[in-house]
Amino acid sequence: MLQQQIFTTLPVKLAPSLPLQEDFVYHWKAITHYYIETSDDKAPVTDTNIPSHLEQMLDILVQEENERESGETGPCMEYLLHHKILETLYTLGKADCPPGMKQQVLTFYTKLLGRIRQPLLPHINVHKPVQKLIRLCGEVLAAPTENEEIQFLCIVCAKLKQDPYLVNFFLENKLKALASNESASVITEDMVKRQDTLVTDTGQSFQPEQIASAAGAEHIEKEDDLSMSLDELNVTSSPEASAVRPNQDYNLVNSLLNLTKSPDGRIAVKACEGLMLLVSLPEPAAAKCLTQSTCLCELLTDRLTTLYKALPQSVDPLDLESVEAINWGLDSYSHKEDASAFPGKRALISFLSWFDYCDQLIKEAQKTTAVAMARSVREQFFVGVMEPQLMQTSEMGILTSTALLHRIVRQVTSDVLLQEMVSFILGGHREPETLTDINRHPLRHRLIEHCDHISDEISIMTLRMFEHLLQKPNEHILYNLVLRNLEERNYTEYKPPCQDDKDVVENGQIAGAVDLEEDPLFTDLSPDNTLSNPEWLSASPPISPEHPKNDGKTEVHKIVNSFLCLVPEEAKSSYHVEGTGYDTYLRDAHRQFRDYCAICLRWEWPGSPKSLEKCNLEASFFEGHFLKILFDRMGRILDQPYDVNLQVTSVLSKLSLFPHPHIHEYLLDPYVNLASGCRSLFSVIVRVVGDLMVRIQRIPDFTPKLLLVRKRLLGLEPEGPIIDHMTLLEGVIVLEEFCKELAAIAFVKYHASVTP
Repeated sequence: MLQQQIFTTLPVKLAPSLPLQEDFVYHWKAITHYYIETSDDKAPVTDTNIPSHLEQMLDILVQEENERESGETGPCMEYLLHHKILETLYTLGKADCPPGMKQQVLTFYTKLLGRIRQPLLPHINVHKPVQKLIRLCGEVLAAPTENEEIQFLCIVCAKLKQDPYLVNFFLENKLKALASNESASVITEDMVKRQDTLVTDTGQSFQPEQIASAAGAEHIEKEDDLSMSLDELNVTSSPEASAVRPNQDYNLVNSLLNLTKSPDGRIAVKACEGLMLLVSLPEPAAAKCLTQSTCLCELLTDRLTTLYKALPQSVDPLDLESVEAINWGLDSYSHKEDASAFPGKRALISFLSWFDYCDQLIKEAQKTTAVAMARSVREQFFVGVMEPQLMQTSEMGILTSTALLHRIVRQVTSDVLLQEMVSFILGGHREPETLTDINRHPLRHRLIEHCDHISDEISIMTLRMFEHLLQKPNEHILYNLVLRNLEERNYTEYKPPCQDDKDVVENGQIAGAVDLEEDPLFTDLSPDNTLSNPEWLSASPPISPEHPKNDGKTEVHKIVNSFLCLVPEEAKSSYHVEGTGYDTYLRDAHRQFRDYCAICLRWEWPGSPKSLEKCNLEASFFEGHFLKILFDRMGRILDQPYDVNLQVTSVLSKLSLFPHPHIHEYLLDPYVNLASGCRSLFSVIVRVVGDLMVRIQRIPDFTPKLLLVRKRLLGLEPEGPIIDHMTLLEGVIVLEEFCKELAAIAFVKYHASVTP
């Protein structure tokens, strides 16, 4: 009975493994015998049984793994590792003998790494031949094996993403790699000599020289270092970059870089995806090697430069804005199918697509890699290519380059690249500005000057660029443009309350003002016409330890009335037109302020102004170059084109929304005691209103004309005969709307600060 049990159980345990191993060895011998027996080494590999045998070997390895416990290496896999089968296949693939063998070897490697679950790359007899095969990829563009090459490289990248520490196996010493290449045939011969199973069934010895000669191993290349990749990429590395490069190669990156230049768009996108995986690996050694020993940074900037220079000399800003959001890898474009095509659209999409790739690559990259790539983009592309275009004197050139800069500012999402872009545009200065040093950063100075350019198109485009720049999550932008000049609050003059002030402000009202609840302009605030107070106030940004309530604020109704009463009654036209009430600004201000609070939360701004006792009020005040231009523009609102006025007031309203106490005080508090010679936004508007009151007297039928212009702007009246003083009338309408917008912003900000 015991004997019967042994004989019945023994085959169950031993039978599955022995036949699999014998079958595996049989298929491998069939491949090696081909090189012994064949006399025609020019017949394509598809005319042989080699592809079938390789596929059978893969199936056996997968079956063996499925039949064994997880992590256990079976005899077939042991055989593959011990006898260095991958090394032999690499040699045969490198020589491409028979023709098409390289394709078969790449496919075998790809499927082996993809279908076997147990980790193979840690084995020296796996990662060494994988490393060598990587060097063969991307050698020739548009090669017949490109598809197999990129599939192989991507599966290696995916494995490294799963186990990042494995990337250290792929950081090669250049001298060792060169020696390895030079002795590749010798290594292969030694390896084959040790394969005692490679003996024919008739007892005939299998000579390694036969494989070596049949495979053309004597043609193995003797040079495989970074200079080759540089030549293939047509990249001229800077002397500084060459000087710091250590004797280390990252051939996986080099091969992917080569394939990004493939004329086949699918191959290029796959290569970009592989690079995206590699730059995100957290291993410091890999990050250092990637930035110092590969051409990655040069590739990014050189292609940006090439695509930028391929753009037309002049692009209509409206055409540029009409191009929808671009995602890299999805820039397929058909000129024939595009109803809104314009000259240069294909080139523009290619440029924006590659910029998006650079942005996403830097966003995903390990920190040191991201910094190195972003710095390279700044130095080689922003400074080297874009700055001369932005600094030129040709109006068409300025408009096109500014429109492109605006588009890039809108598109960038990487914090690291944004930081470099901000540094490029604004510089790194954080001390208060003076009139004598406003040109310390030439590009910043030029761009701000362009906000008041003789060309209205250039002014509008530059203002739009700054408007979008201000909305980016980078603290330095607002600090450099505005806050550094308000830190000491030296725009104020400390003056204790006196009786004169009480005469001006009686019971919380300024002269001629009515209470908020009684003002007909505020009827839209009733629950019947708009959001109820509890509903929208409860959604306001909550009070926090960083932003406590400021008990010293002027009461909100005084501030609101101050702005709403600035424009004289005879110059108001909004209450004659339905749908232009104050409530629309309240909704927008509430939503925008909430968004701005979310952006600024991590900047740890104070909740109340800096104490005057700690401020240097004796220092002379200069609002800064940016606010100076905006205030100058605001002062000319009655004499500027409508579109310019809309853009100027839009930038000022965005600035007013920032939840910083000094910005709020300087831009939104009409009751701040201004120091001698200083101006604020409110004081600038007061001067404009004074000028308006004088000019109204000279225009007959002013109010009817004003109402007609408003209705035309809203599309409620058809265009008719030209109205005299059109620019002034349009300016008055913008002024009235801007005052309502400022009142709404002040109202929302106040309630946000006092609502628990």
